[in-house]
Amino acid sequence: MKYDIIVIGGGPSGMMAAAVAGQNGARVLLLEKNHNLGAKLLITGKGRCNVTNYTLKVSDLVKRYGDNGKFLFSAFNKFGPEEIISFLKKYGVSVKTEKDNRVFPRSDKALDVLNALKKFLKDSGVEIRTKAQVKDIVKKGERIEKIILKDGEQLLADSFILATGGKSYPLTGSTGDGYGWLQKLGHHIVLPRPALVPMLVREKWVRELEGLSLKNVEISIYKNNKKIKSEFGEAIFTDNGLSGPIILNLSKMVGELLPENVKLKVDFKPGLDDKKLDAQLQLDFKNFANKIFKNYLAELYPSKLIPVMIKLSGISADKKVNTISREERKNLLKLLKSFTLEIKALDSFDKAIITAGGVDLKEIDPQTMRSKIIENLYLAGEILDIDGPTGGYNLQVCWSTGNLAGSQIVK
Repeated sequence: MKYDIIVIGGGPSGMMAAAVAGQNGARVLLLEKNHNLGAKLLITGKGRCNVTNYTLKVSDLVKRYGDNGKFLFSAFNKFGPEEIISFLKKYGVSVKTEKDNRVFPRSDKALDVLNALKKFLKDSGVEIRTKAQVKDIVKKGERIEKIILKDGEQLLADSFILATGGKSYPLTGSTGDGYGWLQKLGHHIVLPRPALVPMLVREKWVRELEGLSLKNVEISIYKNNKKIKSEFGEAIFTDNGLSGPIILNLSKMVGELLPENVKLKVDFKPGLDDKKLDAQLQLDFKNFANKIFKNYLAELYPSKLIPVMIKLSGISADKKVNTISREERKNLLKLLKSFTLEIKALDSFDKAIITAGGVDLKEIDPQTMRSKIIENLYLAGEILDIDGPTGGYNLQVCWSTGNLAGSQIVK
């Protein structure tokens, strides 16, 4: 049997592409190597599934993806945040908008999003085969001729959509299979790197802070004592570094700077400049004159951070604040405004939310998602060399590019 289209990869972009193609009358086969569809989708947003970011203007939306964002204009214009929200409502999934325009299912259940996609696939008449692992993609001239499965079965189609994802969370099946196939077909792969990933630091004492959440802080990345980029918001200490929204969003830049010397500086009081904060400290030292230093620090820091700050400041824990010297106060000021950690590395693909890098965008038509090298191949989702910050931006790429690829094949 020959299909109109075979989609490889049962993640969000693959499911969307297959269902849209089927809705348009194509005979579609969706292949997924896992036992079930959407394994990675179920763990996005810690199981809540941040489906999109409700940014109305496409021109504003594409800026969130850096230099490669302009590639997404056509895909977003056709199927953007409003369209995925409307799609979910059509299939019974109401949504809510939270801080920073992040959109979640009202139920806070990623399973509801997955079930909506499964219903769409069923309504579109898509044939689904799970536990179907592709071994090879065979081309003839400038076209894909067939797919060979691991068990030796050969599958034929007029067109193919590759939506195999990247290398992040490999336990969900994202093991980078598609990169090898694309290179064999003649595509260039921009080196895949972990993105939206925690950072590891050299300071061993950081394990004392594991689990400590930081709110309303500014974290800056420095290379050779020059500030490269800053983010304001929330972060959390791990046993060997930091994670959280600020860290994840800065991780791509850090990955580009490493292995050179890169430092991370935390400003615990971003609302005050050095001069104003120093004045505040001097006033505090008068108002809390007889308070000992370790007790005074509770006015400035979470309790878990106090022992580390005492150690780093060099000020005796039992010293009365009205006896703290000018030099000691300046040391404390520096810790408040420029708490410095040296970045050793980014964490692994196991901890990365997405993958940076992928198939070179110059080799794909942004109007159709069609390969410029292989006539009957389309690409969608995380396999593309494009990634955005946290907040629903990366799932929106999957919905939009999947929809655009699937809409090209009409029977």
